[in-house]
Amino acid sequence: MRALKLAIASLLLPMCVAASLTAVQTGHVLLAGSQVSSAVAFATGYALWLVVFALLPKPMRTYVLGHELTHALWALLMGARVSGLKVRKSGGQVRTSKTNWFITLAPYFFPFYVVLFMAAFFLAHAIWNLTAHMWVLFFLVGLGWSFHVTFTLMILLTIRQPDVQSQGVLFSVVVIYLMNLLTMTVTATALSPALHFGPLAKSVGLSFLACYGWTLDKLGGLWNYVVHPR
Repeated sequence: MRALKLAIASLLLPMCVAASLTAVQTGHVLLAGSQVSSAVAFATGYALWLVVFALLPKPMRTYVLGHELTHALWALLMGARVSGLKVRKSGGQVRTSKTNWFITLAPYFFPFYVVLFMAAFFLAHAIWNLTAHMWVLFFLVGLGWSFHVTFTLMILLTIRQPDVQSQGVLFSVVVIYLMNLLTMTVTATALSPALHFGPLAKSVGLSFLACYGWTLDKLGGLWNYVVHPR
């Protein structure tokens, strides 16, 4: 199974490049459109959390709660039973009746508090019509994404995570990177009127073909060099 996951991770590397290109293109569309106030609100929320993260005590219990609830959420979505949720500053635990790589790695690419903020805002919006206050949503999304990114990087870079080790380091890193980019791009597309899922899918497809085409071309050249050295 480790060898299979290593092979899958290697095959997904060009897809990571394609997802990166799509994310950059999405960012260009947002900056070129009329979403300046939303971009400012997002950037303000993102920067605010960076300051809090750098200067104030880190809310580890809050992060661990979101981490374990994400395990539990995706386990429930996949039909597993969940029990024994424990949250401490030093770590947490949740028992599930089954697991797979998606459930195991979900906390590293699923921004739990971003989704929570979005759900709370749209629930309030359905009651009070907050169209004039959409900047609040983008501020909260920026804050939540910054929280997710900073804690994910800190945990992965400073602590030997059993979740990552159990799935293989290369496989875990590739999946986490790829899924974070896709999740961020889908979130931006869902929230911004300047973006639509049809063009997004087309952009992903074109980037996919370009990256895998380039990879196959270079591998073919390498094969010819090995088989027919000059």
